[in-house]
Amino acid sequence: MSIDYEVEYNNRARVPEHPEIFARWQRDAEAYRIEATTERRAELGFKYGPSPRQFIDLFTPKSGGANVPLAMFIHGGYWRSLEPAMFSQMARGMNARSITVAVAGYDLVPQVAIRDIIAQIQAACVQLWKRFGRRIMVCGHSAGGHLAACMLATDWKALNAPADLVPSVMTISGVHDLSPLIHIANNVEFKLDAAEAKRVSPIHWTAPKGGALDAVVGGNESAEFLRQSKIIVEAWGKDNATRYEAAPGMNHFTVCDPMSDPGSAMTARLVALTERTR
Repeated sequence: MSIDYEVEYNNRARVPEHPEIFARWQRDAEAYRIEATTERRAELGFKYGPSPRQFIDLFTPKSGGANVPLAMFIHGGYWRSLEPAMFSQMARGMNARSITVAVAGYDLVPQVAIRDIIAQIQAACVQLWKRFGRRIMVCGHSAGGHLAACMLATDWKALNAPADLVPSVMTISGVHDLSPLIHIANNVEFKLDAAEAKRVSPIHWTAPKGGALDAVVGGNESAEFLRQSKIIVEAWGKDNATRYEAAPGMNHFTVCDPMSDPGSAMTARLVALTERTR
């Protein structure tokens, strides 16, 4: 039976209430930026590259001293939309658990290619290393989940950084095999052919060794998104500590909401993954 990739990968159509979710994200993000700025815990717009979207918003915890661990969050939007300012609240949970969180921006397709976005996030990680001298736990949602997985499998020594700069990641509703995206309408912006889709799919990258990857997906997501999280766990599980979770009752957008709750199971997992950076 053939797969209708347009239906499987159109998350906004699958979640008709997504405008309300996006509006809530905007409100929550603005409220957290105001809170963190008032408490002098926010540094907004730390540049890591030349273009306007190549910046990081940094949120530090209220306590924890000078050697608190470091995490990065990468937003989604199919590499083509959304912005870091919608996701400031994703730092709240880890901040409350004494972790500094960098919320990263990047250029969008079709102005740049997906391979360029991967390189930008790699550059952001290197800049964080130069500034803080700390390894990084990377997590990301949707397209950001794809980028997070790429960070675990990056050859950091080739970028003049420690080989284990990113020892652990959480990919939330990530896309790890981009070949199905050749068949959807958005490929007019992705500009993927078979060779390029394989090149930018972490499922085809050399699996790292000794790292950790959590692949979390909403239990109510499409069969293809469930598959996307399973395949990266299966591919990299031999040499890494991997974990798959389908979160009950969650859709493609609500699945990342528990990050803003210091007491959530997702935040607890992020804390455990960040412990690997010490």
